[in-house]
Amino acid sequence: MGAIDRYFGFDEHDTDLETEAIAGVTTFLAMSYIIVVNPIILSEAITIDGYGQGEIQQMIAVATILASVVAIGVMALWANRPFGLAPGMGLNAFFAFTVVLGLGVPWQVALAAVFVEGIVFIALTAVGARRYVIELFPEPVKFAVGAGIGVYLLFLGLQEMQLVVSDPDTLVTMGNVATSAVAALSLAGLALMLVLHARGIRGSIVIGILATAVAGWLLTLLGVTSPGTLTPPGSYEQFSNEGLLNVIASVQYDFTPLVAGFVDGLGMITDDPLVFVLVVFTFFFVDFFDTAGTLIGVSQIGGFLNEEGDLPEIEKPLMADAVGTTIGAMIGTSTVTTFIESSTGVEEGGRTGCTALVVGLLFLLSLLLVPVISAIPQYATYVALVVVGIIMLQGVADIDWQDPAWAIAGGLTITIMPLTASISNGLAAGIMSYPVVKAAMGETDDVSLGQWVLALAFVLYFAVFFAVDAEMFAF
Repeated sequence: MGAIDRYFGFDEHDTDLETEAIAGVTTFLAMSYIIVVNPIILSEAITIDGYGQGEIQQMIAVATILASVVAIGVMALWANRPFGLAPGMGLNAFFAFTVVLGLGVPWQVALAAVFVEGIVFIALTAVGARRYVIELFPEPVKFAVGAGIGVYLLFLGLQEMQLVVSDPDTLVTMGNVATSAVAALSLAGLALMLVLHARGIRGSIVIGILATAVAGWLLTLLGVTSPGTLTPPGSYEQFSNEGLLNVIASVQYDFTPLVAGFVDGLGMITDDPLVFVLVVFTFFFVDFFDTAGTLIGVSQIGGFLNEEGDLPEIEKPLMADAVGTTIGAMIGTSTVTTFIESSTGVEEGGRTGCTALVVGLLFLLSLLLVPVISAIPQYATYVALVVVGIIMLQGVADIDWQDPAWAIAGGLTITIMPLTASISNGLAAGIMSYPVVKAAMGETDDVSLGQWVLALAFVLYFAVFFAVDAEMFAF
């Protein structure tokens, strides 16, 4: 224990092994849905002769887990930060539905594009270019990112809990707890989690997640709700028909056909180089700023940022996602990125790479228990996002709302994130508005040349984004 303490610096970060372990379990439970969701999304685009969709999903699940373990290992053992990584939501949908199914790019070539993106990230991180760009972010944007992600998490969580639902007139409205079993149970789970958190109970978030999931299964087993209502679709029937041990034993661990597809994709790059470059550029741009926003936002609630709003040695956690993306593409999955769900573990007290190490070990263990992980309903994990989202709103106190440049840039960063379901879009709004407002105030000396260039880069990005096909590239 003394060696672990010294390696991760528990005393320096005012933490201990128990706290780090609970934080790691919390983060894992909050992001473990990716083990199930990522294969479902990618299998829509990936087809392999001789294999059914179910077998392909299991291959992708194994690739998802291994890519996550590699990236988290770098985060834990080199960067010493408590952040979890895995193939990112949004980017996997872009990979499957826009690039492969929409543009008709072979999935093998799409994997090659992710690989090239990862190599570029490794190179830029090694020379400090990514850190330089992130440090160009205006101060109000850096301090607003945490609150913006908080609102985003709140919105995502409330939607998955069915407490916020779509409405044809107002876009969204309040869900009906009386008619929705998911909404009713999620609300009860949220109340439990908030009470435990308010009383300072250690592990309040993980207790809330597990209690909500167990309650959902018990209500299903007792016949109060039908299978698939409070349990993941198909999981109840699968366990009932095949038995838990048989389901676990049936997992397809051989993912070499995905590796072979990646190798084939490298040889197909020259078939349509213009489209390939465009795909690499889009993967690169979105992942760059999503990762930057997540690192800054989660670091803010952990107290990791310095007075300028920068994360010291940020190139180390950035290298983790670059390595994960590169390895992940080689074994058959889309871009690996830092997960905003890491904020749940940080809120539970995770402060060092030991938290990430626990997350990585649990991902590795899930190789043996893929079907069991899939039994955790997604709404149960999203209850935690609501609690953390509320906590992250404290970041608004760091913004000088009396200064027009801070108020406008910070306000746009916070609001655009949830309204467009994109961290990078929120960053773009703040980064583009800051120099313009500063110029209008006659304070151009406060804006560096790099900040003008960064704002212009976003303008050019959106010009290309919409010029190519606004509908096709919506993700």
